[in-house]
Amino acid sequence: MNIYVLMKRTFDTEEKITISGGKINEDGAEFIINPYDEYAIEEAIQVRDANDGEVTVVSVGTEEAEKQLRTALAMGADKAVLINTEDDVEEGDQFTTSKILAEFLKDKDADLIIGGNVAIDGGSGQVGPRVAELLNIPYITTITKLDIDGTNVTVVRDVEGDSEVIETSLPLLVTAQQGLNEPRYPSLPGIMKAKKKPLDELELDDLDLDEDDVEAKTKTIEIYLPPKKEAGKVLDGELADQVKELVSLLHNEAKVV
Repeated sequence: MNIYVLMKRTFDTEEKITISGGKINEDGAEFIINPYDEYAIEEAIQVRDANDGEVTVVSVGTEEAEKQLRTALAMGADKAVLINTEDDVEEGDQFTTSKILAEFLKDKDADLIIGGNVAIDGGSGQVGPRVAELLNIPYITTITKLDIDGTNVTVVRDVEGDSEVIETSLPLLVTAQQGLNEPRYPSLPGIMKAKKKPLDELELDDLDLDEDDVEAKTKTIEIYLPPKKEAGKVLDGELADQVKELVSLLHNEAKVV
């Protein structure tokens, strides 16, 4: 089975984000595999082990993403591909990434493509569905269970507190939701093996794309941190007096009643 994983390099979830010059300051920041993409990598490895085949992890970005790709290889992926856009794309968006990934995947005869449900930095959840649309294959988002029998697929997906069962067939693109599996940590043997596994680097020219083909369809106007939360208020006195004061605060300050 030919399996591809869409992976993104994101800020460590424990990082304190700072803004400098209207952009997120990356100096000294720690980066990780997007947590939802870890579920995708783990699921791809489990599917490969159960059905034979090969897992290739693909990322669009800069050379810094090589570290996260090596981590994916150490987890158990077979190959990795970095599509380096550092010299070709100044400002990209979800369309940019999807167009590049779809162009790379169009002749790969992928049976299964797995991505994370969302990226924790942008949170749009657009890339997976966009890639599937460009490749003209079915897709299912927010999956929490995946069963494959030959070319037949049964998927359970998360739908606002409930679940939905869908039957479909390969080729297929799915996006992984929390609860799909428990991603493994790279073992020492896995880390050593990862150093010898292939990690190819491509550029837009290798995909017969130029900057105009992947020009962003959206523009970020402003990036800012959320306002600091004000300290809470403690109401004193008799219960009846507290209720009156609370109603007054909700009406005059919070303006919610």
